[in-house]
Amino acid sequence: MNFIKTKIDGVVIVEPRVFEDNRGYFFESYNEAEFIKNGINARFVQDNQSQSHYGVVRGLHCQLGEHAQAKLVRVLEGTVLDVAVDIRKNSPTFGQYVSVELSAENKRQLFIPRGFLHGFSVLTPKAVFSYKCDNLYCKESEFGIRFDDPDIHVDWKIPHDKIITSEKDNIAKGLKDVPDYW
Repeated sequence: MNFIKTKIDGVVIVEPRVFEDNRGYFFESYNEAEFIKNGINARFVQDNQSQSHYGVVRGLHCQLGEHAQAKLVRVLEGTVLDVAVDIRKNSPTFGQYVSVELSAENKRQLFIPRGFLHGFSVLTPKAVFSYKCDNLYCKESEFGIRFDDPDIHVDWKIPHDKIITSEKDNIAKGLKDVPDYW
């Protein structure tokens, strides 16, 4: 595995070593010892999967407090633009984000530590998204910021009039509303 540091400390792109032949391909999508060797000590306890269509933007979401989650995300079918926003108030990169294209073809993954919002947009007709979390989901600890918050200004690579969001995401807060948790 190749671990690529991004411009924000703690957010890491993971590229697996893919072995291909006339039968197809094989790769390790997760190896605890390799992750620990590369400074990622998350112990994953929950896996989630979603399927979405072109134009869907899911996010920006996180869990707060004792229910905060680190995530290892990847795409099983299609292509998404994956986004991690730093909301650690004492961080020099507070309010900044990393975006990376994840696809079934490139097999890249993104590790997102606790203290970050997460979201993605679907760039293909359909995408199947899978992720591991290091903490169990707790509805009462949900926090979100609008996908189009002007203080963050994420380019989702989707024309604004084609973006599809949930009602919950449409009424989410702004970056100025981030509580002090990290």
